[in-house]
Amino acid sequence: MARPLFEQRRASSEHTNDRGLAEEDALLTGEHTQKFEPPQSKWKKIREVGLFVWALLATTIVIILAVVVQKERTTSAPSPVPDGKRNLIFMVSDGMGPTSLSLTRSFKQYEQAEPFDNTLMLDGHLIGQSRTRSSSSLITDSAAGATAFSCGHKSYNGAISMLPDHQPCGTVLEAAKRAGYMTGLVVTTRITDATPACFAAHVNMRSEEDRIAEQMVGDYPLGRVVDLMLGGGRCHFLPNSTEGSCRDDDRDIIAYAKEQGFDYVDSRSGFDGLKEGTAVNLPLLGLFARTDIPYEIDRRNEADIYPSLDEMARTAMKALSDATRDSDKGFFLMIEGSRIDHAGHANDPAAQVHEVLAYDKAFTSVLEFLEKDDTEGVMVSTSDHETGGLATARQLHSTYPEYLWYPGVLSNTSHSAERVTHNYHSFLSGQPKKPAIESWVRENVKKGLGIDDAADSEIKSLVEKPELAPYTFADMVSRRSQIGWSTHGHSAADVNIFASSRKAAAPLVGNHENTEVGDFLRRYLDVDVEAITKELQAKGTSFVNALGQAVDWMGAPPSQDKEHGWEDHLDHYQHDFKKHKRCEVCGV
Repeated sequence: MARPLFEQRRASSEHTNDRGLAEEDALLTGEHTQKFEPPQSKWKKIREVGLFVWALLATTIVIILAVVVQKERTTSAPSPVPDGKRNLIFMVSDGMGPTSLSLTRSFKQYEQAEPFDNTLMLDGHLIGQSRTRSSSSLITDSAAGATAFSCGHKSYNGAISMLPDHQPCGTVLEAAKRAGYMTGLVVTTRITDATPACFAAHVNMRSEEDRIAEQMVGDYPLGRVVDLMLGGGRCHFLPNSTEGSCRDDDRDIIAYAKEQGFDYVDSRSGFDGLKEGTAVNLPLLGLFARTDIPYEIDRRNEADIYPSLDEMARTAMKALSDATRDSDKGFFLMIEGSRIDHAGHANDPAAQVHEVLAYDKAFTSVLEFLEKDDTEGVMVSTSDHETGGLATARQLHSTYPEYLWYPGVLSNTSHSAERVTHNYHSFLSGQPKKPAIESWVRENVKKGLGIDDAADSEIKSLVEKPELAPYTFADMVSRRSQIGWSTHGHSAADVNIFASSRKAAAPLVGNHENTEVGDFLRRYLDVDVEAITKELQAKGTSFVNALGQAVDWMGAPPSQDKEHGWEDHLDHYQHDFKKHKRCEVCGV
């Protein structure tokens, strides 16, 4: 029997009231108290749980796949070492630290009226930095620095491809030659100076440049290993009976080199005869200056006498490329912007910027060569150390300093402090009277350094202490441009690493020990440097030279020459902060 309508309505009303009370409780307490769930709500919750589980599984799968892909890329990515023929060009910006780039970049922008975002070619190829300490000091010299590159080992300051125990270590150039590569060295200093010497010679002390000259043309246990040498340092190859020689003996190393098959050139006309590398007969020895090729700031006005770093680099690359055209091996070439270091030692900012610009130009030519050459190759560039403790800032007074430096002062400087000093000493050799000396100094400070506001105290110092002229001339420019220096020596600053290809030089991306640069060189060429080391050490210290003399071919150990500071001095402070080992007139 049907229920009364009243009862039906009451039941509905009771149900409605119950829901209403529940809703009120929910509003008051903030908690959901409804127990009734429509069927579609249950399905919604099931769907949400399913979606969550699916998303969790998908995320897990993506992470697993990412790990697998990354591992595969790491293990199966092509090695930076090419399989076949290859060329390796190693560039050394001796003494160039990061601040050298800042200095030169701003100078270039000022002088050429460029916008502030115009950079050097080097800037676009920065991939890392190198730590430079040697085995004997937290501050390396060029010899130990270059030994790290050539041998891949730390050694003491002054070592030319020698280990700390005074045993020779094989070099990447020697190993490359043994493996069938052609080899070359291009520098703007003496070819017997520390950096080039470390690739083709072995002596206990870098000062033995006469012995280094002999070894570099093949008078040592391995015979000739260098196919091309371009740079300065002629005096170490000439017998001491010849004008322009600086050898201690009467050996004619140039004559010996010719006997070994070297072509020899020693002048601008001789260099021009090489026709940018197309008319080179290897092996070639080119010595274009008695000692160092002049600073670029001076050489640019003497281009009829001396070739530039860029010209020598392009000539070398072309000659070595042509010589290896039909070979299954390429070439190894070391190019050094040598005198960046010298400008740092002299604290000469005007010479510094022109040296860095010259290096940047050669760097650009190397990139262009690698881009056009048919053989795969890579260029790596770094410095052996920083020189001078350079800062693009200087406080000249005790009050708070201004935030600026003046590139215009460097732009007005037409000669290096070294060249003005040379001219000054030549003038003094005529023994002029004091008024004439003062007049000459004022005139040449203005003409050579662009300084027309020289203080009387500066002129007086130059007149009374001509032995300090190179430092005084350079300091006059540095002060006016507000460039600071902390030392006339080297610093422990990390130095930059550059490369033609970040991918090809991937092992050098980041911060590395300088020995890791040496490791990269040997691995890229795939040569056995350790085999050369074993061979050299097995042959001992005695060697019968080209004159038939039995000699100790690596020279005296550095312990016999402690005055140069090549002994171990890591953390041995002896209250000698005013002591200066090499110069009694440097004002310290």
